[in-house]
Amino acid sequence: MARDYYDVLGVGRSADSDEIQAAFRKLARRHHPDVNKDPEAEERFREINEAYGVLSDPDTRRRYDRFGEHFRDVPEDYDERVAAAAGARGGGYARGGGPGGAGRRVRFVSDFGDGYEGGAGVDFEDLLGGLFGRGGTRTGGSVPGADQEAELPLRVEEAYHGGRRGITLSGPDGPRTYDVTVPRGVLDGQRIRLAGEGGRGSGGGSSGDLYLRVRITPDSRFRLEGRDIHVVLPVTPWEAALGATVPVPTPGGTAKVTVPGGSSSGRRLRLRGEGMPNPRGGDGDLYAEVRIMVPPKLSEHERELFGQLAADSTFDPRKPG
Repeated sequence: MARDYYDVLGVGRSADSDEIQAAFRKLARRHHPDVNKDPEAEERFREINEAYGVLSDPDTRRRYDRFGEHFRDVPEDYDERVAAAAGARGGGYARGGGPGGAGRRVRFVSDFGDGYEGGAGVDFEDLLGGLFGRGGTRTGGSVPGADQEAELPLRVEEAYHGGRRGITLSGPDGPRTYDVTVPRGVLDGQRIRLAGEGGRGSGGGSSGDLYLRVRITPDSRFRLEGRDIHVVLPVTPWEAALGATVPVPTPGGTAKVTVPGGSSSGRRLRLRGEGMPNPRGGDGDLYAEVRIMVPPKLSEHERELFGQLAADSTFDPRKPG
């Protein structure tokens, strides 16, 4: 069984969005492969990102709380399909133990205690087997197709902007190209559902769905932690010492950031709302980390100026205090 996402982030099931975000940021900083050289750090970081991607989205979190590890497999119209199947077979339907039809009652309980109860003649094991793509047979011998999954690699800019994207996948009938709508601000590990594009059914059964799991490809400029974006901001020694307004790259284009005077390498400057978009809540932030760069080769005049500064300044970065 997959690890519980709440356990992955170390929060309780009643945690609010701020607690979830704080826990994610703490763990992401600790396990990011750039700072943690443990061989398992990358997989742990991916697991943390996936957990945050699910729990930070209110709708996805509700589905996860309801269905547990199977939340991705349950169709969006699950309730309607269960109710319709129960009614078609002459049974009642109720959620959480409400009224149902007379006679034998069968209850399906998810991993987290949410249940459905149906009346006489409703074989929920058969019904759910079909819904989950497990090959359960329906009336008339029809068998629905299984759901399938594939990876969808995206650059940071593609995930940031969203839009149309083509992807070609191999299959039993040869390569096939799909035109995919990528939601703006999609995160690594989230899935995009293509209804009816999975395995074929038999005996008149409906086709399964195809799920494309997003993988954000490594980028030399942008590093993602959830919806926050981290970039390196090169500055000159005089910009760092005197302060300056300088350009900074973002997936949405070039922005401006003010470097306060007296900034040292490693200082982080926050641009609120310039991170990954979130259609259901607050956008992420962009963090620009100051990195002081010196000219690789000094002109004679530059050498004189740096020499004069060295002679006049009493600053010693190695001196305590």
